[in-house]
Amino acid sequence: MRVNNIDLDVLTEFANEVKKDLTKAKKSKQVECTWKLEEGEPQVEAVVQFRMGEALLQADFAPFMGGSGLAPDPLQYCLFGLASCFASTFATTAATEGIKLESLTVSAQNFIDLSKTLGLSNNPIVEKVKFTVRVKSEAPSESLERLEKLSKERCPAVFCLTQPISLETEVEKV
Repeated sequence: MRVNNIDLDVLTEFANEVKKDLTKAKKSKQVECTWKLEEGEPQVEAVVQFRMGEALLQADFAPFMGGSGLAPDPLQYCLFGLASCFASTFATTAATEGIKLESLTVSAQNFIDLSKTLGLSNNPIVEKVKFTVRVKSEAPSESLERLEKLSKERCPAVFCLTQPISLETEVEKV
């Protein structure tokens, strides 16, 4: 059964597997980006594989940051990731709660200060991120507010924004 474009049968099956063995919930994803050195092309690209195929993603800094503006900039992809993750969590939570959505839009907006990126200050780079959720549903407002609260608690992107996460970096000379 599909609710809000979520296959609840598959989701329920996965949840049941995880109930039996919490290690089944552990997953890993990887994206490998290549910096392009050729002028006139977007600066960064990656081929991202997914179950039904692959997609070429390209990014380019805005002209004021030394790019040509030939593709979305990296922060736009970051905002897309945040908004799509929150929308997915909201829609999935609604489906599992039996709430049908007629429409759902999530806008993610960042407020940034690039002076640290330019090596000119120690100001925080990202001052805040704001999600605006526009939802049409016959559910009462209290139910939608509960969905918002649950989505904030369950969304991986929100976790990334609000909790310290271990980061490792390494350079491999090739």
